[in-house]
Amino acid sequence: MTLRLRINGNDHDVDCDPDTPLIYVLRDALKLKGTKLGCGLEQCGACAVLVDGKVTMSCVSAVDSFQGREIVTIEGIADTQEGRRVQAAFVETSAAQCGYCTAGLVVAATGLLMDRREADNETVKQALAAHLCRCGSHPRVLRAVQRAMAAG
Repeated sequence: MTLRLRINGNDHDVDCDPDTPLIYVLRDALKLKGTKLGCGLEQCGACAVLVDGKVTMSCVSAVDSFQGREIVTIEGIADTQEGRRVQAAFVETSAAQCGYCTAGLVVAATGLLMDRREADNETVKQALAAHLCRCGSHPRVLRAVQRAMAAG
């Protein structure tokens, strides 16, 4: 079946089973490799994308449920002012360590900044609660998000 998806501001016609999880279409059909497959159960956050401006895990949900919606992956996050601020803050604070969870964290932080201009540490922690980082860079990630908010 051919599905039309709007990803990072561009329309893509994709031939796939409509039940295929979005992440496989992003990574395999469209070669957008920045979104990572971690747990495959929507519990680690590595697969996060923005869908209509909201953080959404892409590893379980069927691709046909995303037709007619605006999807932004880590590859398109810098096309937003908030995304550029978050990426710069992650670099400035050395928030990434191994980098596997980083794309999901950057997407989630960008979604938070799109939703609100400022937030206390508790709100930031809640917004990032679904994102696991085994390297332990959480304190730097929190500093990066606060820095990105302050830059706005």
